[in-house]
Amino acid sequence: MSPSALPAISALATLPNEEITNILDLLFEPSKELHALSLPAIRATCSSSSPTPLVSYDQFVDIVRAELLVLQSQVATHAEPSPSHARLAAKFRLLGILGAHPRLGAKKVESAQSAAEQAQLQQASVEETAKLAALNAEYESSFPGLIYVVFVNGRSREVIMQNMRERIERGVYAMEEVEAIEVSVQQPTTFEIVL
Repeated sequence: MSPSALPAISALATLPNEEITNILDLLFEPSKELHALSLPAIRATCSSSSPTPLVSYDQFVDIVRAELLVLQSQVATHAEPSPSHARLAAKFRLLGILGAHPRLGAKKVESAQSAAEQAQLQQASVEETAKLAALNAEYESSFPGLIYVVFVNGRSREVIMQNMRERIERGVYAMEEVEAIEVSVQQPTTFEIVL
């Protein structure tokens, strides 16, 4: 499979797990936790006994979104004095997935999708780069375990930094988890479907 090509959705039922995880890595940030979370649900939907088989990559992305939101609903919150082991484990899994995103303005970015999105941020002045680094640090201090994520494509650095400031000031950890999930599952438009 070429880096920018996806197999026909009808082929998923016959693909080995490794190829499905490669598809996940094309559509989302590479994450072993995301593979473990999503692969069983994707396999179940691809099975011949599924009442609603996969017919599009939008549906594929919706399955991943649903799995992430279920996981997010199970996580321990900062307000819980003694969260259960299961709720803490869910929290670590979710943070492992959401933490796969690179920091805004990062020089080394694993996925081609993020590299393309962040290209405009790489062209920032020294002052803007320092301001973005300071905002990243403030965000991560305000929301331990999370990395600020936002849909970058077509948005100016100023708009992105203003959004980061507003979210820091809002200060609601669970909303940041949901925002990160929604950004994570935005359907990319740069992939061709191989028939």
